Amino acid sequence: MSAAPGTRLLLASVLVVATCGLVYELIAATMASYLLGDSVTQWSLVIGVYLSAMGLGSWLSKFVVRDLHARFIAVQLVIAVVGGLSAVALFYGYAYLASVRPLLFSILVIVGTMVGLEIPLLIRIVGAGEELKDTVARVLAFDYVGALLASLLFPLALLPHLGLVRTSMLCGLFNAAVALACTWVFRAHLPRPRAALVQAALVCAALAAGLAVGGRLERLAERELYDAPVIFSEKTAYQRLSITRSGDDIRLYIDGNLQFASSDEHRYHEALVHPALAGVAPRRALVLGGGDGLAVRELLKYPGLERIDLVDLDPGMTRLFGRDPLLVRINRGSLTDPRVHVHNADAMRWLEGHVRTNSEVYDVAVVDLPDPNNFSLGKLYTGSFYRLLRRVLSPAGVGVVQATSPYLAPRSFWCVVKTLAAAELHPRPYHAHVPSFGDWGFVLVSPAPRPEPTHLADVPLRFLDDALLPTLFVFPRDQQPPDVEANRLNDQLLVHYYEEDLRALPGRGGRG
Repeated sequence: MSAAPGTRLLLASVLVVATCGLVYELIAATMASYLLGDSVTQWSLVIGVYLSAMGLGSWLSKFVVRDLHARFIAVQLVIAVVGGLSAVALFYGYAYLASVRPLLFSILVIVGTMVGLEIPLLIRIVGAGEELKDTVARVLAFDYVGALLASLLFPLALLPHLGLVRTSMLCGLFNAAVALACTWVFRAHLPRPRAALVQAALVCAALAAGLAVGGRLERLAERELYDAPVIFSEKTAYQRLSITRSGDDIRLYIDGNLQFASSDEHRYHEALVHPALAGVAPRRALVLGGGDGLAVRELLKYPGLERIDLVDLDPGMTRLFGRDPLLVRINRGSLTDPRVHVHNADAMRWLEGHVRTNSEVYDVAVVDLPDPNNFSLGKLYTGSFYRLLRRVLSPAGVGVVQATSPYLAPRSFWCVVKTLAAAELHPRPYHAHVPSFGDWGFVLVSPAPRPEPTHLADVPLRFLDDALLPTLFVFPRDQQPPDVEANRLNDQLLVHYYEEDLRALPGRGGRG
């Protein structure tokens, strides 16, 4: 390196490449969790493969002995192309390939190896003419600051505002810009400076164009994941909300998982709410989850209710279902009813705060949370959570918990039942057929033992009646409880049961 401006450029490059390198890793892990589920496993595999590839790149760097500037620029362009296009490639790969895992790990190995090559090459270029200890100290200092920037920017700014596709293209553009700047500043060190300049400029232009249309590319890629046209898609701070429409059937997907279909959601929500309210005259109700307002809609059929507290983590969810005319028509404007009070908070933290600061208890609690496919959701199915739930119910109160499918995920379902029993909530499991989901399970709970309900309240229903109600609590011989343990916060066995249940399904894993 021959000039101070060149040194400053290379040190700035360390900051950029370190930030982008970690962002690519975070994108891959997020995409793996989004497309393949079981976030802990996916994140562990992504981190392990990526770090191993970086180690491979560092080892390979010893064989690069000539044209260091040219090799560094080439590495930047490879990372820019592969890393920049990684998110959109994974979206389309999931839609069209038999399994997206080979593509995922190929991207990780290529990007990780190139990132592993970067720092040794930079140390050797920056260190020309100065002591090794000074060079290593400066380069690694910038490298670690870049890692900190990535860890802050990705969850707080990049992912919520740009999404995965545009975030990957923006980072690719930064890598290409580093290559372009280095090509110009160090052109005297390059064997073919004009060709390198043209290559870097073309990659910059392509990624800039991709960034400009990245939102459209992401929407087009996402549409390939669903059977019906996507009419709405938004990445909130917590999850991706996608809504499809086919004729009169409206479907909500959260992170690619179906949450309801308007053609049969009345079956799910009637089965969720009304058995718990049989023989009960509630005044105060609590709903945990259910940000779509559909469980609240069913509760509002009871004229004696004076207050409903809805606790849902995502303000984007409750805002969407409180304002969008199409969705408001489905939930009948339940979220804007004056009796409904929306709290955007983590359900467990909200319960802890309520128990600590508020003596009011509820006559009924409806727990309508997503399935426990990761540890952040699994904590909301633990004994710790259910003991908090018990404390906010009145002594004569009742509750209900959606508990996955007793047919498709039997260990998960009965683990929830056993956990509720350990929390002294006297569970009474039942199930109902919902065509979009299959055989779906619920659990009635109460601080004091109660008999199974036999007579529904006199409210308008489309699915349930008094003749059907007792049959919901009957399980056939091939759905008897397996041997499972309760779900505890320190081990979260339920998350493992859930993943094992889904892997055991016939045909599971064709696109995973």
